[in-house]
Amino acid sequence: NTCNQGRYVIEKRICTSPEYDVVLQQVRFTPLIGSLADYTLTLVLSPHLGNHGAGNTGWLGRQKGDDVFLAQRDRYALAAASTADWVRRTVGFAGPEDAWHDLQANGRLTRIYDRAENGNVALAGEIDLAGCGGEFVLAIGFGGDPETAALHARAALADPYDDVERRYAAPWQRWQDGLVALDEPADSAGRPLYRSSAAVMKSHLSMNCDGGAIASLSVPWGSSKGDGDLGGYHLVWPRDMVETASGLLAIGAHEDMRAMLRFLAVTQEQDGHWPQNMWLNGTAYWNGIQLDETAFPILLVDLAVREGAAGTGGAATWWDMVRRAAVYVAMHGPQTGQDRWEEDGGYSPFTIAVAISGLLAAADLADRFDQPALAGWLRDTADDWNSAIEQWTYAAGTPLADRCGVRGYYLRIGSANAAAPSLGVVDLKNRGGGRTKIAAVDMVSGDALALVRFGLRDAHDPRILDTIRVIDALLLTETRNGPAWHRYNEDGYGEHEDGSPFDGTGVGRGWPLLAGERAHYELAAGNGTEALRLAAAMRRQAGIGGFLPEQVWDAADIPDLELFNGGPSGSAMPLVWAHAEYTKLLRSLRDGRIFDQPPQTAARYLSQVNRPRIAAWSFAHQQPTMAAGRTLRLDLPRPATVRWTTDAWATSADTATSVIARGANMAALATTGLGPGRTVEFTFQWLDDGTWEGTNFQMAVA
Repeated sequence: NTCNQGRYVIEKRICTSPEYDVVLQQVRFTPLIGSLADYTLTLVLSPHLGNHGAGNTGWLGRQKGDDVFLAQRDRYALAAASTADWVRRTVGFAGPEDAWHDLQANGRLTRIYDRAENGNVALAGEIDLAGCGGEFVLAIGFGGDPETAALHARAALADPYDDVERRYAAPWQRWQDGLVALDEPADSAGRPLYRSSAAVMKSHLSMNCDGGAIASLSVPWGSSKGDGDLGGYHLVWPRDMVETASGLLAIGAHEDMRAMLRFLAVTQEQDGHWPQNMWLNGTAYWNGIQLDETAFPILLVDLAVREGAAGTGGAATWWDMVRRAAVYVAMHGPQTGQDRWEEDGGYSPFTIAVAISGLLAAADLADRFDQPALAGWLRDTADDWNSAIEQWTYAAGTPLADRCGVRGYYLRIGSANAAAPSLGVVDLKNRGGGRTKIAAVDMVSGDALALVRFGLRDAHDPRILDTIRVIDALLLTETRNGPAWHRYNEDGYGEHEDGSPFDGTGVGRGWPLLAGERAHYELAAGNGTEALRLAAAMRRQAGIGGFLPEQVWDAADIPDLELFNGGPSGSAMPLVWAHAEYTKLLRSLRDGRIFDQPPQTAARYLSQVNRPRIAAWSFAHQQPTMAAGRTLRLDLPRPATVRWTTDAWATSADTATSVIARGANMAALATTGLGPGRTVEFTFQWLDDGTWEGTNFQMAVA
């Protein structure tokens, strides 16, 4: 850090002790004007133990003759020590009378206290600059009690900092040396990002819960948050975790990826799904259901098997997890309770693409483990859903299509509560002004590119090309550091127009990871040069230290708020998902193909004409119509006898279900000969207790 007036430079080197629970900081203070005696340098430390600012107690202490700062909250304790002597020390409550304001007003500490009990506290101490020659080492130790924390801090200072840093760096260097060499293009577009991306992904893996990985060590707009927001991004999102795991797989970190698979296996719920997000002990934090988060682990196993990284047991190690997840997806899809942006439920192109890919990948494994009935059931489900993607998520001839000069486009999400999903309305989140709804046909996103990423639609499909024109018209912003795409139009997740922090409402900004997703599309379309350009844009949009932000500021500079066009906004940084996308993009560019694209979808839907055999009905997916010539397949959670009719109950037939897997029972009705205009009615008698469902259901032949 260089003084704005050119008076001094402070250099800091930071590492953690390999032996103790301690953060070390070596500091060198160099006067550029005057001498050390002309300056005071003060440490200010604000403990937030147990993930809370409030409720901390701090005091000045001594251990074995050394001056230390101490703080405690419940079962967490902190101690700070230094190789330099202290001129004066104090502790107080954060606020108008705290050490920071004292320093601002008086240039040195003038109000001295030795203890602050049960509050938001700040510890402060003036360094004896002249006595240490401007160079010293600080240690912040942690423990279950103050004595242990102090012992750790003092012990970590016993060795020269350089020796500790070498021991700290050695395992990181060995890990980096074992990674795949992925060259970044030789250009002047930002700093190299590959090695820092690798380190970001690795450093978000838990040291105490093997394989657990959180979404970010940051809290979005953390400077405006209080103790009420305990989660931040310090949680496991299964989707983010799989994105990270596949990013690690792309760079050759197979052991780390397998640890993440083990974590997923032991945190899977009994019915096969994963929580929306969870603490590292597997306890759910929010309780939404996002179908892609259950399908993604299937795709990770499939990718690991293809890369020869599934471990000594191979696919068999993960088959039970895959089977339960696939059954859950088939029985609860294709609608999702929440899309990947965690805001709306319905028919999401992204979620459907991931779900169909997961079903086909699971079907291949079912064949491998001699379960052909399950494999066929999964493939038939995938085929049925794939044939209806446009019915659920595509709109044509709308005013928006006319404005953009296209025939039609894929929606951000089709409404789950409308007879025609594209004609429904969607909840509009995070927007002020009282507007809470938007027509489904008026909202688009880059999520439709997943249909290409996961191999369901060709990159040159006219519907995809038209959708890209709409996406670029509504969502693309050119920044000083390259293009940035918003999640969807009318997004409210971002700073307000004046730069003030997101507070439940705001204005959505551009996401660097979406540039990576667009680059993957361009690669699939044969536009390698454009994919390279977008990779360069991601590098330019990285912040200090090589961190990719969740969002970049895409409006005019606001220097007072540190918001600069094309640079990081106040959102999460680093966002691990963005770093994973970047590393996968480098791997895809090297290989000349999309690294994480499953082969099953492209082989089934792009290389051949696919004609679905069945129309799937379940309690989660009660479609009103089915195409003529298909078998109506009823998927039920319990064994049952199906009573059904095609002539308004003048006659009826009974069909027994067969067990496909635990929680999945199937009855195939002979409906292939029914022409358009006919209707199938049905109900169930449950075999486990003999009761009737008590409701008649219908499916019309279209």
